[in-house]
Amino acid sequence: MSAVEPLAWRRTPAKRKARQLAANLRQERPDHAYLKEVFRQLRAELGIVVPRTPKRLPYVPCEEEIRRYYETVWRTRKPGDLVLIKTLLHTGVRVSELVAIRLGDVDFDRCQIRINEGKGRKDRVVPFPAAFKETLALHHDRLRQRGASYLFESSWKKPYSDRGVRRLLERYAIAAGLAHPISPHRLRHFLLTWLKKQGVDDALIQPYSGHASRKSLEIYSQLAIGDAQLAYDGVMPRFPV
Repeated sequence: MSAVEPLAWRRTPAKRKARQLAANLRQERPDHAYLKEVFRQLRAELGIVVPRTPKRLPYVPCEEEIRRYYETVWRTRKPGDLVLIKTLLHTGVRVSELVAIRLGDVDFDRCQIRINEGKGRKDRVVPFPAAFKETLALHHDRLRQRGASYLFESSWKKPYSDRGVRRLLERYAIAAGLAHPISPHRLRHFLLTWLKKQGVDDALIQPYSGHASRKSLEIYSQLAIGDAQLAYDGVMPRFPV
């Protein structure tokens, strides 16, 4: 028997202790915020440290894996899949944001896509390379001619689902013989990591990455998307696909 078990055995059952505390707190007419602060103070009084799980660094595909992956997609000659994957690679949008892009959100003059109510319900714009403009425009025109509303939707005129996009990416990763699966977030990690390796400052990545704080990207700055896009356009000709 361990040294912890006798102490645990003498503890009041949690439900009973909750009733005792409730009897004392009920007269305060507590709400969630008040209870949260009370228990934060209680942990401090008792010297209880909240254990934190160390964050693991996300797996980021290397350039060679991305090239193999893209070549596999290219060989299938499925233009819709090709455009979808290049959109993820070039913009770094989240999958939930990708499937919500409407045809009217694409600005070909500025080479930008508007993301409406992204993470944190915030709107933003993301750039795409000028070299991708013609391919995206052809895809956009095909969808428009068949009466579509979304940039990526099925022949039944329904936007793609998160799960459908994830499965599509996984199938190509298997076909490419990659050791690790490819997800939308891994493509996002690849772009943001690649931009940093090219010397693009975090403060320039932040306006279109959707990160909202210094904690997310180390440096936080409310810079104009125009400044960010200048840096983006300067390095994208070296992008591996």
